[in-house]
Amino acid sequence: MPELYLHGVAQGDFELALRGLLGEGAPLSGASIARLKGKWQAEYEEWQERSLTDAEVVYAWVDGVYVKAGLEKDKAAVLVILGALRDGSKAVLAVESGERESTARWSAILRSLKKRWMGAPRLVMGDGHLGIWGALANVYPDVQEQRCWKHRMGNVLDRVRKKEQEVAKALLREIMYASTLGEAEDAKAKFRQWTTKNGMASAAEVLEENWERMVAYYAFPKEHWKHLRTTNPVESPFAAVRLRTTAAKRFKRVDHATAVIWKTLLIAEKTFRKLDAPELLAAVVDGATYADGIRVRKAREEAVGEVTA
Repeated sequence: MPELYLHGVAQGDFELALRGLLGEGAPLSGASIARLKGKWQAEYEEWQERSLTDAEVVYAWVDGVYVKAGLEKDKAAVLVILGALRDGSKAVLAVESGERESTARWSAILRSLKKRWMGAPRLVMGDGHLGIWGALANVYPDVQEQRCWKHRMGNVLDRVRKKEQEVAKALLREIMYASTLGEAEDAKAKFRQWTTKNGMASAAEVLEENWERMVAYYAFPKEHWKHLRTTNPVESPFAAVRLRTTAAKRFKRVDHATAVIWKTLLIAEKTFRKLDAPELLAAVVDGATYADGIRVRKAREEAVGEVTA
């Protein structure tokens, strides 16, 4: 029954739905669901205090989802962090309300995770407009950053004439899916040349912003690139979230919305797929270095190899 609620049956429809399923003696009413949501709120608060000692996070995806909450003039955002763990599984690490662009709010979330013994991820993926980047500098300053290609492509295409967008998309995909960093640089130069020739140089300028953070994934295993280019791993579960928030139409309180979204994400977490080549995550978290997705032998390994030879 809780999963039915979370997957879209509105609170007021429950009594009618249960009569059809279970007969006139259906035990759950709208009031029962309201009490259930109160229980979820208590569980959510306990979850926020859980220890993360065993959560060895290698990669993390961050994003925010907007929900209509309360009678506030502006929409509230729910800030989410999803992690890839050493064994290749994915886990929801944080679900909090706040402003997407607020460095202070993201910093508070990261400090809470660190206080509960979560170590620094090796790479964090997210939209360039999030406040997470300033927060990482405050709390986990050594973390590498990867900007989401899906978001960046949308920003670039906003500067391209509509009739030219299919050509632009094809050129951008050449960059995004280049086999090496050098090939990506060449494809970027090709895009700049095309936009300049067609009077859309500002599109190339948008692409150039924080370029080194658009191609950070080249320093990680090639087998993981498809997971690291975008924030899709955290956006996909929001399909269930949006179904629930659409059914609810409008939450009266931000904290109720956050608890329901948290519960929805935990249900979705059961179906999360592992990363490809999960066996490589141990090497990444242990500090292995990669160039163009291929592991680089450390100097000490080279020396040992020469002596053995």
